[in-house]
Amino acid sequence: MRAVVLALTLALVAGNPLNLAPAFAPGKTFVYKYEALLLAGLPEEGLARAGLKVSSKVLISTADQNMYMMKLVEPELFEYSGIWPKDPLIPAAKLTSAMSSQLMTPIKFEYANGVVGKMYAPEGISTLVLNVYRGILNILQLNIKKTQNVYELQEAGVQGVCKTLYAISEDEKAERILLTKTRDLNHCQEKIVKDMGLAYTEKWAKCKQDSKNLMGASAYNYILKPVANGILILEAAVDELIQFSPFTEMNGAAQMQTKQSMVFLEIQGAPIVPIQAQYLHRGSLKYEFSTELLQTPIQLIKINNVQAQIGEVLNHLVTHSVERVHEDAPLKFLELIQLLRAARFEDLALLWSQYGTRPAYRQWILDSIPAIGTSAALRFIKEKLSVNELTVAEAAQALIASIHMVTANAEAIKEVEALAVNHKIVQNPVLREIVLLGYGTMISKYCAEMAVCPAEIVKPIQNLLAEAVSRDDTQEIIVLLKVLGNAGHPSSLKPITKILPIHGTAAASLPMRVHADAIMALRNIAKKEPRMIQELALQLFVDKTLHPELRMLACIVLFETNPPMGLVTTLANVVKTEKNLQVASFVYSYMKSLTRSTAAIHASVAAACNIAVKILSPRLERLSLRFSKAIHMDIYNSPLMLGAAASAFYINDAATILPRSIVAKTSAYLVGAAADVLEVGVRTEGLQEALLKNPALLDNVDRITKMKRVIKALSEMKAMPNSPPLASIYVKFFGQEIAFANIDKAFLDQAIALATGPAVQTGTKNAIKALLSGTSFHMVKSILATEVRRIMPTAAGLPMELSLYTAAVASAAVQVKATATPALPENFHIAQLLKTDIQLETEIKPSIAVNTFAVMGVNTAIIQAAMQFRVKLNSFVPAKINVKLDINEGSFKIEALPVAAPEPIAAVYVETLAVVRNIEDLAAEKITPIFRTKVLHPTSMKTLSSQIASSASSSWSNSSEILHPDVAAPIIKTKAAQFEKTYCAKAIGLKSCFKVATENAAFIRDTALYKMVGWHSVAVSLKTSEAIERLQIEVQVGPKAADKLIKQINLSEEEIVEGSPVLTKLKKILVPGLKNGSMSSSSSSRSSSSSSSRVSSKAIDAAAPKSKSKKRKSKKSKSSSKSSRSSRSSSATRLASLFSTNSSSSSSSHRNSKRVMYRNKFQRNHKKQASTSAAFSKSKSSASSFENLRKQNKFLGKALPPTFAVIFRAVTADSKVFGYEMAVYLDKPTTRLQIILASLAAADNWKFCADGALLSKHKVTAKIGWGAECKKYDTMITAETGLLGPSPAARLRVSWNVLPCALKRYAQKMYNYIPAYMPAGVIKEKAENSTKQLSFTVVATSDRTLELIWKTPKRTVYKMAVHLPMALPLDEFKDLTPFDELFDKVHYLFTKAAAAECSFAGDTLTTFNNRKYKNEMPLSCYQVLAQDCTQEMKFIVLLKKDHMEQNHINVKIADIDIDLYPKNTEVIVKVNGMEIPMNSLPYQHPTAKIQIRPKAEGISVYAPSLGLQEVYFAKNSWTVKIVDWMKGQTCGLCGKADGEVRQEYLTPNGRVIKNAVSYAHSWVLPAESCRDSTECRMRLESVQLEKQVNIHGQDSKCFSVEPVLRCLPGCFSVKTTSVTVGFHCLPLGSRPESLTNIYDKSVDLRETAEAHLACSCTAQCA
Repeated sequence: MRAVVLALTLALVAGNPLNLAPAFAPGKTFVYKYEALLLAGLPEEGLARAGLKVSSKVLISTADQNMYMMKLVEPELFEYSGIWPKDPLIPAAKLTSAMSSQLMTPIKFEYANGVVGKMYAPEGISTLVLNVYRGILNILQLNIKKTQNVYELQEAGVQGVCKTLYAISEDEKAERILLTKTRDLNHCQEKIVKDMGLAYTEKWAKCKQDSKNLMGASAYNYILKPVANGILILEAAVDELIQFSPFTEMNGAAQMQTKQSMVFLEIQGAPIVPIQAQYLHRGSLKYEFSTELLQTPIQLIKINNVQAQIGEVLNHLVTHSVERVHEDAPLKFLELIQLLRAARFEDLALLWSQYGTRPAYRQWILDSIPAIGTSAALRFIKEKLSVNELTVAEAAQALIASIHMVTANAEAIKEVEALAVNHKIVQNPVLREIVLLGYGTMISKYCAEMAVCPAEIVKPIQNLLAEAVSRDDTQEIIVLLKVLGNAGHPSSLKPITKILPIHGTAAASLPMRVHADAIMALRNIAKKEPRMIQELALQLFVDKTLHPELRMLACIVLFETNPPMGLVTTLANVVKTEKNLQVASFVYSYMKSLTRSTAAIHASVAAACNIAVKILSPRLERLSLRFSKAIHMDIYNSPLMLGAAASAFYINDAATILPRSIVAKTSAYLVGAAADVLEVGVRTEGLQEALLKNPALLDNVDRITKMKRVIKALSEMKAMPNSPPLASIYVKFFGQEIAFANIDKAFLDQAIALATGPAVQTGTKNAIKALLSGTSFHMVKSILATEVRRIMPTAAGLPMELSLYTAAVASAAVQVKATATPALPENFHIAQLLKTDIQLETEIKPSIAVNTFAVMGVNTAIIQAAMQFRVKLNSFVPAKINVKLDINEGSFKIEALPVAAPEPIAAVYVETLAVVRNIEDLAAEKITPIFRTKVLHPTSMKTLSSQIASSASSSWSNSSEILHPDVAAPIIKTKAAQFEKTYCAKAIGLKSCFKVATENAAFIRDTALYKMVGWHSVAVSLKTSEAIERLQIEVQVGPKAADKLIKQINLSEEEIVEGSPVLTKLKKILVPGLKNGSMSSSSSSRSSSSSSSRVSSKAIDAAAPKSKSKKRKSKKSKSSSKSSRSSRSSSATRLASLFSTNSSSSSSSHRNSKRVMYRNKFQRNHKKQASTSAAFSKSKSSASSFENLRKQNKFLGKALPPTFAVIFRAVTADSKVFGYEMAVYLDKPTTRLQIILASLAAADNWKFCADGALLSKHKVTAKIGWGAECKKYDTMITAETGLLGPSPAARLRVSWNVLPCALKRYAQKMYNYIPAYMPAGVIKEKAENSTKQLSFTVVATSDRTLELIWKTPKRTVYKMAVHLPMALPLDEFKDLTPFDELFDKVHYLFTKAAAAECSFAGDTLTTFNNRKYKNEMPLSCYQVLAQDCTQEMKFIVLLKKDHMEQNHINVKIADIDIDLYPKNTEVIVKVNGMEIPMNSLPYQHPTAKIQIRPKAEGISVYAPSLGLQEVYFAKNSWTVKIVDWMKGQTCGLCGKADGEVRQEYLTPNGRVIKNAVSYAHSWVLPAESCRDSTECRMRLESVQLEKQVNIHGQDSKCFSVEPVLRCLPGCFSVKTTSVTVGFHCLPLGSRPESLTNIYDKSVDLRETAEAHLACSCTAQCA
């Protein structure tokens, strides 16, 4: 180094500074030997690789100042596909000969100070050859600094501008400069890469950094010699490695290795002479893409006549897809796509004119045109649609496929824009919707490839949206919002925000579904600009004046942005004080589910949510399913980088059964990227109401006027908006909405008219006629399901490609012939089919072929060398089926006839190959399996690698050759990991087999990638015996069923004894010992339990603390059985009496345990009925009655014919019988059912018997046996109802004597698995129950809560207080009153199950939301108890208390008034002022579904179709129930029935107050004067606070903002009560105008005021 410094100093002093840039002396030609070797495969030696080699002499000479010439001499190309490094390279002589003229054409390039500039070449040189030159020039790119020996810079190269590290040293003895530079291909300022098919994925920067899926680096070593005018490159060696793994790096990776060497040979005197052609500017050193995008890496096609070749491929596809799909059809389909990509647009038009009118060819063309991937596909569809050569269905299919497969560029966007205004598209709403949504999708794809996307491309849609808003065109606004949502362009944020209800009244007046779509349109923008969307979404969420659904949608959008910890915590703080339980439940459940996420993309959000949920109250988790929920579940494997997720959003606003909207989404995680695969959203805003309500009387003008007159006196009454019935659905695919539909009344009317129209009936008749005359059709569908590609240059200038292709072809050939006996007339009616004998002969030949290719390697238009992972799926399952149906005779028969089926019927083959091929010699294609039976021994890998590396390094210095076949390592004979297994099953002459075989490289590295590499196969085969002629299934119903039975069924009365008498005696001797042993073992097992527990009021907790249990177990592990017995827990035995007296357990109990248990046993309803029935008076139990039935007649077939019979058999040529027959017997007098399944084989007495009886309305018992004469195994199943204490209950018991060993084994596995994974709230305890019995009991503690008890021989499990989303109609199980018609009964039962109930007992009122308060009622004044607060006003229920302190109820519904009030001991009912006597009830409204009938001690009014489920009135109590679809739409004393208990006290003007008395008084209907006929003498008014207060330093007078009940002028109070109300204060001396709209003012303080409850008026009252 000192010598170098000294030399530099001397040179500087001499005034001739040393130039450290490579120099080529003028007038001379420098000759180099150049080689480049590219290999793709796995890194281990002894495995197959694919590659190519370029060898040539390189001549460089000076042409002008900073301009040089380069020429290749004696170029040679080699191919490689073999076991590395054993097999030799093979010269590609034909390819070399074809490319020589281009390779040997000299080029010009700028070169100054070691930097390569512009390149110049004749027009005839292809881009591919120029890229080869770039790979050579890339070696010459040297940025040498004079003042530094080690430095970094961003250096331009063939692969882009990447981070490069230089290190310079000197070999003093040899007088050489040694330079090393390395290029980090993972950190590039400008990286040259081309992606296809990745526009819909979301990249994870953090995940990619951690997993290192695709990594690359290049190392350059130079030996330089100082010369007079610079330095001379003597040797240059390049070693580049790019590795890829679909998993994390630790699971192994495939690699692309590039080696280059350039060795100086000599200097020639003659310069290079350029050819006689114009040299054009052809770019710079950076790689340029040519035909790679149109060239698939799977096959090479030499195109001579594209039209003829397309015709040949089409003919091949059509010809070989008639009977079944050829196994290579997907590959041929890919070939067709590649040819179409090479064709011109005129060729496509000519192709359509030749084949478009031929159906067999037409479908292939329409399937392949979209896969071209260029704008020509869109142009083709537009032109053919314009001239009516495409149907709407064909155009829709082609447009959807094209929009998602065409590469997005400016030209494609213009084509879609032109389609959007095409008159054919505009006229069809479906096509217009597809094109507009596709326009947004195309913009999204286009912007995904750009750092900055121009706003002009989305401007047309924004302008259309502004016009639609100005026209108030709701439907158009929704469509355009969805288009902007698909585009996801950040510039769309402003126009979308203008539609949100946060910018004045104009936006607020739009329908809420528009607001909802506007919020959802922000989701794709959120992925690009999360910070902007986070602020907007949070603003929407905290705005509590918005509808809860909009706030929940804003929450969804907010979490789409992966919010940071601070934002999630802010959200939790807002929810902590949230009044709306729907919103609180939704956010809490979303956060709670995200805490369980394991996906890397949600890691930060999961951590933030884990903190946030601890801020919130855990009581939110206990809200019922009627409240909105968000569920997120995912599974993710970090080493494999593979996972899936599912999210579901259940949005409700009134705690109804049918939610307001549901959104379900699935996502996939793969190779460091995420994609939203499928999303479906459904809105059911008014669907339930539209289906269940009765609209008959809603438009009655007199009724509406009467309703309004009643409620007009309410202060500032605000009606709720009446939303029209609406349902809508949308579908998203990969985050892009592809279709949506709004379902309203007009839509349903059109659908019904279409379904019932003459066209459908005519079409149905024509189809039947076609079947009768015989018809056949053939369907073929092909699809390019996946095309994902990444193309990047290597250091040698040749492109490396990573790609994944999946192509599928499905076909079905169907022949159908129907015969009707007797023959149908020409103009038959469809009902006549029910009186004919129909025979249908069908032959179906479905087949499918799927090919998947994963490729890594070199892909060019002339040569391909790659590692290929290939998956083939082929399936062909032909069937020939005859069906015979005779409805009159009750006969149905189906036959499967033998067909020639392939072997196997379905198979999957997977193989990994090294493939090399060139365009000039396609027949010489070489394919090598990735490994053979002889492979490297895994333990010798390290040693062999070091030997090869040392040998290669020594030979590298002596020769310029890269490949050294003599250095091949020894191959050790070690078998690959192999597995082969076949599973077969036989039944009724059929044999099915499932075969699995694999041979993989897991012996090298036991990782996922190496397990995939190799050869795998899965095959399914199905064979029939040669003797079988056909398979039959025959069903016969009715009296002829007995005639169809082939084998006589007769159950033997003798018991079958297993084993010999000696074994039986031995068993009896050993029974006591066995019992003792079992008791001892159970005793020891019980000793480890603890009885310390925590118990709620309705639960029995038998779980022991683990720490105590472990300590106790460790202390007593060596103790005697006596000590063990002393620590037994009796927790399980407290409930042992629930089911049977056979339960045995210890009676001891821990003194500190506090338990609440059921004091009563299970009281059977059947037993009660039996005790009062003479038929059962002599029976000891219900079980014995069932045994009596069986003893009287064990086999019903002796006395009864079967109700129906089913025969499944195989018909053979030798008349042997195989199969089964089933007979079903029904004895109606004893309500007994018996099912016998028997084998048809003569020597086989196997049977399955099920014998059950309905012993009463409360009990069903069945005995099931199977085996020889049904006696080998048996079980008894009993289901019954009863009481457990005061609560109704149902119990299911299963007992057995002998069970199969296999069933016991699997049951034991399940038994051991389930308790460890019980959900929260489940209590488990050990117990000794009946050893051969299971029982499951459901206790209905109320109509909305259940308790579950599950008992097994060794464990009892309890689940207490299970809340139901709807009420159980316990009272209606006996009789579906009050309606008589079946439809009305079912409707009533359904509506009652979900009805909300408001009740009054004593002086306490319980609202619809189950909140209780004391109602201090004024005398003689009606209060609104419950009313429909929508603009329809379907009903009003009024309540008042008379002077005798008795309640009166008035119901205004439909066109009638119903008065209910007590008189003496009876309840009087009046309809429109006329009393209805009790003996005239029930009363039925003449037109509406309204009934009045007595119930218990009172009278009930039923009108579920009008929203009022029931109004029950008795002397001292009343109940009001509304149907489910009215929830959230009511108001009055009973509340809104929306589940929002925090906002229960809602006054008529919409204010939420805190005082219950003030709330109740706000719903009083005030009097207009003291002479009012209603006898009400009160009104609501704002009162002034009697004292002066000081507010904010000012003396103020205060007025109540909540109305207070006061007597009318001229009246005085005789009864008062105090209420706490809010007051608004004004400074003393304020003007009276300040009191205007006092009820809308804010609350400054709360004070007590006096409210009047009863008044007395003077004779002179006003």
